[in-house]
Amino acid sequence: MERTRQILIVEDDPHIAELLRMHLRDDGFAVTHAADGDAGLRELQGGTWDAVVLDVMLPGVDGLEICRRARAMPRYTPIIIISARSSEVHRILGLELGADDYLAKPFSMLELVARVRALVRRTDALVRLAGAAAGRIELGDLSIDPLGRVAQVGGRALDLTPREFDLLLFFARHPGRVFSRLDLLNEVWGYQHDGYEHTVNTHINRLRTKVEANAAEPRRILTVWGRGYKMTADPAATQAEAG
Repeated sequence: MERTRQILIVEDDPHIAELLRMHLRDDGFAVTHAADGDAGLRELQGGTWDAVVLDVMLPGVDGLEICRRARAMPRYTPIIIISARSSEVHRILGLELGADDYLAKPFSMLELVARVRALVRRTDALVRLAGAAAGRIELGDLSIDPLGRVAQVGGRALDLTPREFDLLLFFARHPGRVFSRLDLLNEVWGYQHDGYEHTVNTHINRLRTKVEANAAEPRRILTVWGRGYKMTADPAATQAEAG
């Protein structure tokens, strides 16, 4: 029998929190509610959660700080930020701090539940994939340990965020294959949603600064104009061709 999934809601508006609780429970989730940032952080640190629905503007610790601290924890917990701050700058900031999704208030409760389900499915799939393909991946001098979530270039450990690691691992498992930004959103972030493609560009640019000898002239993660991105299996060969 499949276990009941545990969802943490961190939201100071009691009306919104109760609506979220009702809809998520109706969908079969077990729900815990924290009414301020301090309580939310304590619940996050003390429990094991399948997803967190996190408001930004909270009494005590704000949602962005909670998200930042969550990404420093050993266990990866999917996070959906909900916020009255709907500008692109705030969406990008939330995603850059490690949120998996961002919904601006007011939002559809049915859409929120659908996105929670998608994130939980995506996390489960990544765990199964890691178990099925736990062996180390070697591409030239790039080495990736999927279980240990460690990546190295030329023996040098890379300081990657969880999302950057997932993106690098996905590319490394499909060398030479071209993926559009929407493909990557679906495969790595777990959803396709117009307007979020920019976060793919941002993550690829940041990843290049960590895995490329010269991020301005990438040899590993290449742009295929008009189509998307791909990882080359042999960066040395790519450099020779460019030369």
